[in-house]
Amino acid sequence: MADLQDELHTTAEVGELDPPAPPPVPLPEPDDHFDDHSTAESEFSPISDPDAAPLDRAHAILAVHPVADGYSGLPWALRHLPWYDLELGESTVDTDVPRMRRGHVGALFWALHLPDGLAGDRAVGATLEQFDLVKTVARSHPEGLRLASTAGQVTDARNCGRVAVVLGPAAAAAIDDSIGILRVLHSLGLRLLTLAGASWASEAGLTRFGEEVVREMNRLGVLADLSGASPATVHRAVTISKAPVVCTRSAARALRPHPANLPDETLAELGAARGLCLVPLTAEQTGPSVRDVADHLDHVRAVAGPECVGLSGTYDSGNAHPQELGDASCYPNLIAELLQRGWTEPDLTLLTWGNVQRVLRSADFTAKAAQQRREPSTARIAELDG
Repeated sequence: MADLQDELHTTAEVGELDPPAPPPVPLPEPDDHFDDHSTAESEFSPISDPDAAPLDRAHAILAVHPVADGYSGLPWALRHLPWYDLELGESTVDTDVPRMRRGHVGALFWALHLPDGLAGDRAVGATLEQFDLVKTVARSHPEGLRLASTAGQVTDARNCGRVAVVLGPAAAAAIDDSIGILRVLHSLGLRLLTLAGASWASEAGLTRFGEEVVREMNRLGVLADLSGASPATVHRAVTISKAPVVCTRSAARALRPHPANLPDETLAELGAARGLCLVPLTAEQTGPSVRDVADHLDHVRAVAGPECVGLSGTYDSGNAHPQELGDASCYPNLIAELLQRGWTEPDLTLLTWGNVQRVLRSADFTAKAAQQRREPSTARIAELDG
């Protein structure tokens, strides 16, 4: 990730002495609710008790540090249902509010990807229809879902007992080679854009227009999703982006040679840039069992570092899922497996929640800094790429 050149520096001012501290507040009873910032662990809690069952420890950890799921195909799946109620429960999909609560999902990235073959005006129109659907779904399920576009809003939704819904990734075809359309989609809430599949992000890497798209994404606070992109595109995007880049559905190619999985040199580059690799829970990319998924998580953590790894359920996207990870309620099974492998609580909290929050915060900061030194881009693909 390129360094920010124009970071804002503030100087602390000396003020008056603080008033005397108030008397300590008595601790609440054990049954009281704690949020992310006020959780007090008893020495006998499953989190701190090494003799507790791994699944009990997993539930206890996730209750405090929930899962930020990096990819859900739910919007497209809901298009084909005549009626649904995600708060009551919906058996025709993999994701609903009751199952997300059982799985301790605190945030969900709703993909706006399109079927193959849609391009131009049709791709833009289909994407806009999905925006409308997502906002309608969120409004009609206010007790379970809340739209969020910043790290702060994601945390607020979680603290209010809602699942934060973040919009994206969308397909590159959705902007129809227009930076102006990118800005419109951002104004509607888009926070991730997949670069793979665009003419300006090919096997040869980013074109001049592609580089301008990434710079404008930085200025807006839209994260670049590099899953499925060529190594040359990944390298160039990592080099020029001032915000972290994300691979929303990529595991380790060293363990399973799927084209969307990343070779070790790319994982190392991603880790050095403080990007994020969200490992998908799909049998095709990671294998048929929860142990196979854990193997990929182990590998990505070892090569890229614990701050570079996250989770991507990819539920409702038409993929088969490993055993014990069949729907959005199953995350405790995976965390229990990782606990048995010796993962520490700090590394698990980065995996489930912390790394996604860091990337969202970085995108917010980068956008605020960039907007002070860069005007909205007026570049056109014909001018830059010919």
